[in-house]
Amino acid sequence: MSRRYLFSSESVTEGHPDKICDQISDTILDALLTHDSSSRVAAEVVVNTGLVLITGEITSKANVNYVNLVRKKIAEIGYTDAGNGFSADSASVLVALDEQSPDIAQGVDTAQETRAEDSEELFDKVGAGDQGIMFGFACNETPELMPLPISLAHRIARRLSAVRKTGDLPYLRPDGKTQVTVAYEDGKPVGIDTILISTQHTPNIGDITDGAGVQAKIKEDLWTAVVEPVFSDIDVKPNQDTRFLVNPTGKFVIGGPQGDSGLTGRKIIVDTYGGYSRHGGGAFSGKDPTKVDRSAAYATRYVAKNIVAAGLAEKCEVQLSYAIGVARPVSIFVDTFGTGKVDDEILLQLIKDHFELRPAGIIHAFNLQNLPSERGGRFYQDVAAYGHLGRPDLDLPWERTDKADALKQAANKSLSEAIATALN
Repeated sequence: MSRRYLFSSESVTEGHPDKICDQISDTILDALLTHDSSSRVAAEVVVNTGLVLITGEITSKANVNYVNLVRKKIAEIGYTDAGNGFSADSASVLVALDEQSPDIAQGVDTAQETRAEDSEELFDKVGAGDQGIMFGFACNETPELMPLPISLAHRIARRLSAVRKTGDLPYLRPDGKTQVTVAYEDGKPVGIDTILISTQHTPNIGDITDGAGVQAKIKEDLWTAVVEPVFSDIDVKPNQDTRFLVNPTGKFVIGGPQGDSGLTGRKIIVDTYGGYSRHGGGAFSGKDPTKVDRSAAYATRYVAKNIVAAGLAEKCEVQLSYAIGVARPVSIFVDTFGTGKVDDEILLQLIKDHFELRPAGIIHAFNLQNLPSERGGRFYQDVAAYGHLGRPDLDLPWERTDKADALKQAANKSLSEAIATALN
């Protein structure tokens, strides 16, 4: 019997209060790593009406002007009018930072493996910056091997910000949220059930002043300028039965930090798979890559994506767990949800054979401390909005599928050996 169900994922624009905080946190991280690649950073940000608070723990030789960084990022996002209750020039910026605890630092600087075994192996020398569990996922629903609902929600959110910044829809303001509900049959996406866009806007649109007229104009414009371009190259498209909801409360004039406070790390599901896959609970933004909440989550995505890209599974989820101060993962788990072309036990061995999952090895493989010079000091801040994973608009090292061929060859060899053993 076929099974039909609906699954929804949401995204937010860069002007959402929580995303403002994520981007400021990662702008701080970019600046510190640019001047001191060994910086230890856990930067947290809070925003509210007219206020930005930077707190957390930072140990670095770099000297950066936090206030200037904050104001520049807020202006880039689009908050330049003090009349909206929050702007780059008028917001108060408070800085309350401590250094990283030496109790934590000692485990990162000298891993348990080095202390216990006197290991000379390079990647054994750096311990995980915290305990925790991380999940990575990939599936073949989109070219970037992401679930379709979160991929579409991000696309719509990016497009919503783009038409605001280009002036195509000049009445839009920075705050916004999107949500897409996809219909599935037997695990395959077959239709778009609902598209929801909530976007901040000016009280009037030209000479349109009544609420109903403003609402109708926004809905019409968003369909033409945002939704239709997003679905131009998507096989699964909206149809006459697709619901299209825009600002369901009737208006969205007061927004951003004036409408709601923001906090770093409060959009972890938006940052990852839109709820389609499990999540270990750790946020990414503002954390340097010795924190496995971030680096190991990127690594698990890399592993899962290469397994799917190799054709070894249609869906793949990988879990890692770490102990603070210990280099090697405590556990590795892989699940292909019955779609694997080989047993999950074979995939687990392939992961161990082909992927470096110690923190120092992940940092080295993805070059997470020495930021690419061609990006002009920007790296982490660019993934702090619209998702850290997938992102066909960015060349992210954890999104590459350069191990897919080797995994396919190794899997075929394992199968051949298993058949030969069975025949003997």
